[in-house]
Amino acid sequence: MVSEDDLRTVLEELHRLRTRVPQLTGALTAGVDGLVVAHDTPGVDPEGLAALTAAALGVAVRVADATGNGGLRELLVRGERGYVATYAAGRSAVLTLLAQDRVNVGRLHLEGRRSGARIGELLDAAEAAAAARDASARQTSAPARARSTRTPRTTTARTTTDS
Repeated sequence: MVSEDDLRTVLEELHRLRTRVPQLTGALTAGVDGLVVAHDTPGVDPEGLAALTAAALGVAVRVADATGNGGLRELLVRGERGYVATYAAGRSAVLTLLAQDRVNVGRLHLEGRRSGARIGELLDAAEAAAAARDASARQTSAPARARSTRTPRTTTARTTTDS
């Protein structure tokens, strides 16, 4: 699980990215499962965008694999009024950027790749730290099973009496 401080850092990176590329109309970080991590997407439903990003990512990964072009690094969709660009952000997240049609696509890629790498490093480190904490907690919370001493079985001799 990602801490509040880490989420705040991701959101700050999204704000800085929108400052560096003024033609951005939105920025979102989501898990590859389609769940929102952080967003700055005024006028756009972040949950819907994250779910659509995960679906598009699934198709793009399959296309990249089928054509022998290796693992997916980024996805660019150009619409009549702008761009949607998705970049890998570590092992389990993606960065999706919404941009006006007049954006410099080279600048979009440059800044998107850099931010995706920074966000990915942060989220991967947070995920590794959480996994280490969980493993440590499991080791310390599971009490050692102490063996109890057994009492020897006693047998009682049965006697039968003749009547």
